[in-house]
Amino acid sequence: MSGLSKKEAVILFFGDIFFFSFSLWIALYIRFATLPSVDIFIKHLIPFSILFAVWFLVYFIAGLYEKHTLILKSKLPNVIWSAQLINSTFAIIFFYALPIFGITPKTLLFVYLFVSFICVLLWRLYGLSLVSRGHRESALLIGSGLEMKELLEEVNDNPRYGLSFVSSVDLSEIDGIDIQNEIITPIYSNNIKIIAVDFSHQEITPLLPHLYNLIFSKVRFIDSHRIYEDIFDRIPLSLITYSWFLENISVSPKFTYDFLKRIMDIVLSFFLGLISFLLYPFVYIAVKFDDGGNIFIWQERVGQNNQEIKIIKFRTMSVDDSGEGEQGRENKVTRVGKFLRASRIDELPQLWNVLKGDISLIGPRPELPNLVHLYEKEISFYNVRHLIKPGLSGWAQLYQKVVPKFSTDYEQTKTKLSYDLFYIKNRSFWLDIKIALRTVETLLSRSGV
Repeated sequence: MSGLSKKEAVILFFGDIFFFSFSLWIALYIRFATLPSVDIFIKHLIPFSILFAVWFLVYFIAGLYEKHTLILKSKLPNVIWSAQLINSTFAIIFFYALPIFGITPKTLLFVYLFVSFICVLLWRLYGLSLVSRGHRESALLIGSGLEMKELLEEVNDNPRYGLSFVSSVDLSEIDGIDIQNEIITPIYSNNIKIIAVDFSHQEITPLLPHLYNLIFSKVRFIDSHRIYEDIFDRIPLSLITYSWFLENISVSPKFTYDFLKRIMDIVLSFFLGLISFLLYPFVYIAVKFDDGGNIFIWQERVGQNNQEIKIIKFRTMSVDDSGEGEQGRENKVTRVGKFLRASRIDELPQLWNVLKGDISLIGPRPELPNLVHLYEKEISFYNVRHLIKPGLSGWAQLYQKVVPKFSTDYEQTKTKLSYDLFYIKNRSFWLDIKIALRTVETLLSRSGV
């Protein structure tokens, strides 16, 4: 199903081109109360086309070219509206700062904002399903656990996928199942041609001879891990084994990728670091007026290959406890610290850690040594995230909805690990660029971890 997301992104892109243009035509009709002539439409389309290029980038940063999972669809109105507001701001600046096109569409811009919002929203909610809708092949899901239930619900409740699980088999209950009557016969009666299987499950062995015979009936088998990863952009921890890591995780040097990544780290951290210096005097004054304490703190973190590193941040707590807490001392976020955290300004000094090479711009977030010690004991494969250099921002920071903060949280840390493993497996320069651009949206919306 990996090709589906690429196909969908292409359809979304060309659909957006059409509806951006169509919305302009409608806006002109509403504004002038008459059908716009070809000359009028082209006169406005040329400068708007320049804006469209910027707007596509805004849409990308907002995540509107991500897969339309049920989670994204539920947030589409707010996401599209926010993107359109940003697009309109660019349009106002563009037309009034560069009045070289002979138009300053005041009323038209407001009309266009409303019309394009309605058109794009309807297109994203309903048009994509109509364009991409085809015959949904009947499929069988064989697995167990929470991930199997998540996969079953997402695929069956979302019409964008080209298959539908008409039946499922829970491998945790395989001992009580009549394989011939409850699995094989229903496959033929429902004309099932696709079977998604958790081949790593320890209870799959009794089924393998029966599944093998289905090959001659032209039944196609898909690893359920791959479907889950393709849809949710994370690795299902309950489905992976040692063999999965041996097959999918490699830290062998990738010269081109490593070189480009380091160049990006050096160039961006240097220039962003210089720009961030403009804020340092204001932070210094605010901290001194607030409680008079130190402006910086240094904290121990676990870096690549389990080596401890020291990161620098603006102080946001009343006591510098190195992030680990001090018994018998009251510690709380300061008034200035709340703003620094909400705006992510407290993270800016870490750009010098990036320049130094302790961390990267993109990678799993570095964790406190005491928490790492606890998580390695309780969470299988947790230490794998330390095979690569940690980062200021990462895949988990963009996509994990409920995050572990300031205390031990095993369940949410397991989820965070599933996103970190996805990044480690699929890391590339393009993925780093994508994360960097999406991080801009996260910072502007003051979300993420």
